[in-house]
Amino acid sequence: MEEQILADGCRNGEGAARRELYDRFSGRLMAVCMRYAGDRATAEDLLHDAFLKIYGAFDKFSYRGPGSLRAWMERVTVNVALEWLRSRNRQGFTELDEGRTAAMIAEPTPSEMAEVPREVLMRFISELPDGYRAVFNLYCIEEYSHREIAQMLGINEKSSSSQLFRARTLLARRIRDYLKTH
Repeated sequence: MEEQILADGCRNGEGAARRELYDRFSGRLMAVCMRYAGDRATAEDLLHDAFLKIYGAFDKFSYRGPGSLRAWMERVTVNVALEWLRSRNRQGFTELDEGRTAAMIAEPTPSEMAEVPREVLMRFISELPDGYRAVFNLYCIEEYSHREIAQMLGINEKSSSSQLFRARTLLARRIRDYLKTH
């Protein structure tokens, strides 16, 4: 079923369209939820909440060509995950001390990254502290700017930047350790 027809069916409350929408996009949206939640049970809850929000918000969706439905659904899902983070005050954002810098770890090269299985990398991301994980996902995967991230999370741009630095440092350390043992 074409995206526009699928969206119209969902907007009209058609059960078959909603089932197809879920079947077609639930795997991709579950991956989004896992990136923010860090554990499967919470990610499943977020996915459920995201689909409820999506089904109820089709009046706000306007078809803009192939891929626009998926992009809109991913944006809604990210917003559900961010609401969850904010509502539980679990972000764990910490400012870096002005005079203190984290030990710099060289980021792995593309050829080194190719040696790390995707599921291992995703596990490393899921194990980041909540605030680091949120900023890392928003900046590196969703491609938001630090200004946009700061607005979404209610922090300042410097906090967003320092959280990203810390996340990358932790990930680089984990990847280096993995490469030494595998």
